Amino acid sequence: MDQRSAEVSAQQIDADDLGFFRWGRVGGRVLLTNDAGDWAFLSEDELAELFAGKVVEGHARFEEFRGKGFLRDGLDLDAFAARIAQRNRHVRRGAYVHVVTLTHAGREGGQTTAQQGGDMSLETAETIAHFALAGLSPAMSFEFQGAAGEPLSNFAALRHFVETAQTENKRTTGKHLTFSVQTNFTAMTEEVAEWLIANEVLVCTRLDGPARVHDANRQHVGGSTHSDTIRWIEYFHRRYAELQRDPQQWHVEGRLAVTRDTLSAAREVLDEYVQRGMHSIHLHPLDASRFGDEVWAKIGYSPEEYLDFYRDTLETILELNRRGVALAEGMATIVLIKILTADDPGIVDIQSPYGAGTGQIAYDADGALYPCDEARAAGGGTTFALGNVSELAVEDLAAHPTVRAVASASLLDAQPMCADCWNKPYCGFSPVRNFISQGDLFGQRTKCFECKEHMAVSTMLFEKLAEESDADTRAILERWTVTRPAHAIDTRAVKDAF
Repeated sequence: MDQRSAEVSAQQIDADDLGFFRWGRVGGRVLLTNDAGDWAFLSEDELAELFAGKVVEGHARFEEFRGKGFLRDGLDLDAFAARIAQRNRHVRRGAYVHVVTLTHAGREGGQTTAQQGGDMSLETAETIAHFALAGLSPAMSFEFQGAAGEPLSNFAALRHFVETAQTENKRTTGKHLTFSVQTNFTAMTEEVAEWLIANEVLVCTRLDGPARVHDANRQHVGGSTHSDTIRWIEYFHRRYAELQRDPQQWHVEGRLAVTRDTLSAAREVLDEYVQRGMHSIHLHPLDASRFGDEVWAKIGYSPEEYLDFYRDTLETILELNRRGVALAEGMATIVLIKILTADDPGIVDIQSPYGAGTGQIAYDADGALYPCDEARAAGGGTTFALGNVSELAVEDLAAHPTVRAVASASLLDAQPMCADCWNKPYCGFSPVRNFISQGDLFGQRTKCFECKEHMAVSTMLFEKLAEESDADTRAILERWTVTRPAHAIDTRAVKDAF
């Protein structure tokens, strides 16, 4: 066998001149990112110049790199620290997403079925409202759901909760409150609908696409037919228009359960959303751990299949936007806010540390407290339970050992692979999901589908941003970050309620 050799020169690095950053290769270029969320694309030659300390005053990119913190020379450390603090203010804000499970009664075929537990009492609803409002956050989002599908089957508790919170807030706390209900419409009536509209309770539902896809998905969990869902979507949109409410904020939000049937019907699903006047569609994979093997074999898919579907669907959505259709993709929007703005969208499971117990609190129908709804729904039992709302004060939560353990496990700076990853400023993962799927809060990145999904989405978006000649796409992506509803503090709090 022939032996060959080549001389390889060591990379010249002038570390004293460099700020802290991470880097990788995306879209045929070198991408730099840092903890303030700043980023820049470089050529290979520019990277070599930067490493060698040759990007100095007079260099074409000196001011840009200094302003973004990639160079130490002239770095405004106070301004840099302020940008980092702004992106991480969730760690000091207090819980701002409160997910309230009103009932464990499902409705299948129009019939109420008792499952584990029962309905939340009016007394418990009132206690939770007072408990939540005692928190530090100046703005709070209350999301009502039913563990088996339909929270409106316990409308009395929802109504009492909202009226209690509104009265208490007006009298004492003065916070900005938003309310939303995740409904499948099986218990919706015109009287309930008009009360929700009058009291500014936002409506979210499941719309899985055209009738053949939607109705096939609903067979697995019960819920309304496609025709009922469309009828109520049209009802709310008509009433909002009659009341001259801003359609950017006041519209029914549709959430999509991506099943195997969805993978082959992406364009039909998008057409359905456009036809129904939806402003956004949130693509997110199902969690295999929520389903038995037999059901997953029918509706499930591999991570690779899902990510291929996501890429193709994102391309189609962008093409629709180029033709004047106003439709944004939810997961991309979350990541784009992190990339293109100085802010963080407040999605607790794409944060470091994860916001369970500090950004989100979940309440079961009996008043049991959990650090997040994922812990209530899947972790359950005593594993993640924090106590009962009647026994705790809101200030007890952040110091709870479970909340502290979850926060520690999700700190990306201390995670192998995450700490050095260029996507670290835009990423996050759920230790609760790791525990459910891997039996370990920390988990292994190679077995974590969240890691694959977040990296894939960020890569797709940065590939678009790397195409400097494609100004139209850049403008679309920027528009998605500014047209999001003002109330959308956390639109993924109940994302896994298939």
